Amino acid sequence: MTAKSSAKTSSNASPKTPPKTPPKTSAKATGKPALAGIRVVDLTQFEAGTSITETLAWLGADVIKVENPKGGEQGRNASSERKDADSYYFMLLNANKRSVTLNLKTERGKSMLRDMIKKADIFAENFAPGVIEKLGFSYEEVSALNPRIIYATVKGFGKGSPYENNLAFDMIAQAAGGVMSITGEPDGRPLKPGVTLGDTGTGLHAVIGVLAALFQRTVTGRGQKIEVAMQDAMVNYCRIAYSRQLLTNTACERNGNSVVLGNAPCEVFKCSPGGHNDYVFIYTSRATNSHWEKLCDVIGRADMKDDPRLATPPQRGNHAKEITAEIEKWTSKFTKFEAMEKLGAAGVPCGAVMDTKELSDDPTMREREIFAEVDHPVRGKIVIPGWPVKMSESYVKVTASPVLGANTYEVYSEMLGLSKADIEALKKEGVV
Repeated sequence: MTAKSSAKTSSNASPKTPPKTPPKTSAKATGKPALAGIRVVDLTQFEAGTSITETLAWLGADVIKVENPKGGEQGRNASSERKDADSYYFMLLNANKRSVTLNLKTERGKSMLRDMIKKADIFAENFAPGVIEKLGFSYEEVSALNPRIIYATVKGFGKGSPYENNLAFDMIAQAAGGVMSITGEPDGRPLKPGVTLGDTGTGLHAVIGVLAALFQRTVTGRGQKIEVAMQDAMVNYCRIAYSRQLLTNTACERNGNSVVLGNAPCEVFKCSPGGHNDYVFIYTSRATNSHWEKLCDVIGRADMKDDPRLATPPQRGNHAKEITAEIEKWTSKFTKFEAMEKLGAAGVPCGAVMDTKELSDDPTMREREIFAEVDHPVRGKIVIPGWPVKMSESYVKVTASPVLGANTYEVYSEMLGLSKADIEALKKEGVV
């Protein structure tokens, strides 16, 4: 996959207006990254757990992904269209890591993992409830080996929940955590948002805890357990919905594209040439009339500023359909990027509805490494999302995910002092 211009048009895309001046990026930090020297033993799989460890890798930690010698982590084969290559799904969640193989069903394999734990700073897992305990690597057992270790674990439901032993995936967490109940049209069914809040969102919550624990360890000298339930993280994402509930003393309703507290405009508006994603989202603040008045001027409807029915945000919320119709008369004359440029220049909050390809092809996104091209040993060059948090004194170049066992020799040599002959013997025994 190579960088291409997104200026071509089709029925499903509108012309892109490139920025007049490419943004200047700050010089990349030349010293060690923020988490240099921090070692992570990574037993995560799929997305919620791998999001923890990938983030730590992007912050400079040495993340060692420990995988089953027979096929590796399950995500490697999830939705892959090729038997000879890891899935793109896996590659997007395991960049910047090292991979070793280890059979944890053997006593030698467990012994080797214990030795690795003794030299690690962070241990991360997100197996189904009860699995890590059966393997012999509960928090109590791991912390006994290394009292300084920070143990990160993600489960679907929290301890004490009636569902704590249930399995969970992203959409299960979104359903059980309130997200789906507030997503969709008022008279429609609950919908799962397109983004994987339940998985990546929970993983990022866990990372916050891990980083805080690393800092606390500098004071106490002790590690601790960081535990995040996917359902609980979703509740945290829904905080504003609970402000609505407090106002009405009833469950927060679905409200389409509008904010749950009600206002207008707060909607997508059709743009030219009318393709599948040819819309611009426009929102005016509930706090003052400033954005509303600027919008009226831009669309040539200054008279609406004096309409007593539209004098306040709550009043405008009662006339949303009428307002939408008037705004769309204006937006339909422009592409979504033209509308965004004109509205944004006037100080009106807005955003073109950009699709995934428009974003990944955007040269300014590439320049800032929001998307990065990596060279995979099997897939070749592909473009993947990078790390969006930019730090003036910490930089980590995005690299491709490792093929299964790519770093087995070097890691076991570094951490356990094993020779190549030792590792070859372990291979024959089925340990690695």
